[in-house]
Amino acid sequence: MTDNGNPNLPVSITDGSTLRSPKGCSRMPIFVFFRDARNVFKMDALGLEILRIAFPAALALAADPVASLIDTAFIGRIGPVELAAVGVSIAIFNQASKITIFPLVSITTSFVAEEETIGRVSSELPEKESKKNIEPQEAAPDDVGLENLEKGSGVSGETKDPMPEDDSNMTTSLAPAAASSNTNKGKIIKEKRHIPSASTAIVIGAVLGILQTIFLIFGAKILLSFMGVKSGSPMLNPAKKYLTVRALGAPAVLLSLAMQGVFRGFKDTTTPLYATVVGDLANIVLDPILIFVCHMGVSGAAIAHVLSQYLISLILLLRLMKQVDLLPPSVKDLQFHRFFKNGILLLVRVIAVTFCVTLAASMAARLGSTPMAAFQICLQVWMTSSLLADGLAVAGQAILASAFAEKDYSKATTAATRVLQMGFVLGLGLAVLVGVGLRFGSGVFSKDMTVQHIIFVGIPFVAATQPINSLAFVLDGVNFGASDFAYTAYSMVLVSFISIASLFLLSKSNGFVGIWVALTIYMGLRAFAGFWRMGTGTGPWRFLKS
Repeated sequence: MTDNGNPNLPVSITDGSTLRSPKGCSRMPIFVFFRDARNVFKMDALGLEILRIAFPAALALAADPVASLIDTAFIGRIGPVELAAVGVSIAIFNQASKITIFPLVSITTSFVAEEETIGRVSSELPEKESKKNIEPQEAAPDDVGLENLEKGSGVSGETKDPMPEDDSNMTTSLAPAAASSNTNKGKIIKEKRHIPSASTAIVIGAVLGILQTIFLIFGAKILLSFMGVKSGSPMLNPAKKYLTVRALGAPAVLLSLAMQGVFRGFKDTTTPLYATVVGDLANIVLDPILIFVCHMGVSGAAIAHVLSQYLISLILLLRLMKQVDLLPPSVKDLQFHRFFKNGILLLVRVIAVTFCVTLAASMAARLGSTPMAAFQICLQVWMTSSLLADGLAVAGQAILASAFAEKDYSKATTAATRVLQMGFVLGLGLAVLVGVGLRFGSGVFSKDMTVQHIIFVGIPFVAATQPINSLAFVLDGVNFGASDFAYTAYSMVLVSFISIASLFLLSKSNGFVGIWVALTIYMGLRAFAGFWRMGTGTGPWRFLKS
C-alpha cells in the first residue's frame, strides 16, 4: 500500500488496474445514500459485522451517561440547587474532557485499525505462498510430486535435504514439518502484537489526564464564574466541591478511553463494554452509600464516579497487556508527530462541537437554578439517547478504516451507506422512546413540579432531534474512517459560528425554548456538513464520481 493508505491519493488497485465505482454512483454520488435501502435490516456478513461491533460499543458509550443520569437522580433527591450545581460542573468537566478525549480516541481507532489491517495482510501473504508451494502437483508422478512438496516446504527459500525414496518414510518426514508449521502458527497467535499507535495513545492519554486535573482544580472558580455561577450564587459551593473531586479522575478517564480506542481499532467492542459495565455498577452501588449513608452529598457522588473510572482503566489495561506489547523498542517507535498532526485538526473540531453545548448550558444557568436543573435533565437524556447511535459510528469507522487500508472502496461505500441507513432508523425509534419515556418518567429525576413543567417544554426538541443526531454521529464515524480529519474540522468551525450566533439571539429572545431551537439548528447543520462530503463525491469519496 502506497503512502500509508492515504485515501486522498488517486484511486487505484495495487496491481495498477483502475477501480470501478460502485454501481449506481457514477454521476450523482448523493444517491449512494439510498442504495440498497431495502437491505438495511439484512443480516448478511456486513450486517452481522456492523452489529457485532456496534451493539457492544453503543452499550459501552451509553453506560457512562446512564451512570451520570443515575448520579443526577440521586443528587436530585438532595435538592434543586445541588442538582443545578452538579449540572454546571458536569458541563465543564465534559467540555474539558471532550477537548482531549475525542481527538485521542478517534485517531487511535483509525490508526490502530490501519496498522492491524496492514499487519494482518502482511502476515497472510507468506502463509498463502507457503500453502501454494506445499500443494502437490496432481498431474505429476508420485516421485516428482514428492520432490516438489519437499522443495516447497522450505521457509524463505531454504532447501532441505532430499527425502528418502522409501514411501514408508513419507508420513514420518512430513509429520515434523506439519508439527513445526502448527507450532509456528501457535506462536504467532500467542505472540503479542506490536502496535505503535496503541503505545502512543496511552502515553498521550496519561499526560493529558494529569494536565486536565491540574487545570480543573486550580481553575474551578474561574470556570464556574464563566458558566454563570458567580460568588454570591448558592450553586457555587456544591459546584466547586463536585468539580474539584471529579477532576481527580481525569487521568483514568483519558487512559480508559484511549484504550477503548485501541480495542475499537481491533474491532473488539466487547472488552470495553465489560470494563465499563463493571465500573459503572460500582458507581451505582457507591452513590447512595457515599451520598446518604456517609452524608458526603455531592462530594460523595464525585468520589463514586472517580473510583469507578480507575476501576475501568485497570481492567482495560490488564486485558490490553495480554494482547499488545505496550513497551516499544525505542521512543522513536512512537508516533507522536502523526498523532499531533491530526490531533490538532480534531482538537479544533471538538472545541467547536462542545463549545456550543457548553454555551447552551451557560445560557440555561443564567436563567436560574430551576431552569438549569430542567435543562440538565433534558440535556443528559438528549446526549445519552443520541450516543446510542455512536455505536454505529464506531462500527463504521473501524470497518471503513480497514477497507481504505486495503483499498477496498466497494466495501467502504457499502459499509458507509448501511450504517447511515441503520442510524436513521435508530433515530426514529429513539424519537418515540425518548418522547414517551421523558414525558412519563421526569419525576424520577426531580420531584419539583416547576422543574418537571419546564422539562415538558423541552421534550419536543429532545425527541424530534433524535434522527438528526443519529445521522450526525454516524456521519462523524464515516468521515473519520476515511481519515478525512481536515474537512471535519474546518466544516465544524463554520457550523459552530452559525450555531453560537443563533444561541445568543434565540436565548435572549425566547429563553429556555430559544436555547433548544438553537441546539436543533446546531445538530441540523452538523448533519448537513457530514452529508456534503460523501454526497458530493469530494475528498476521499471522489472515486464515487469516477
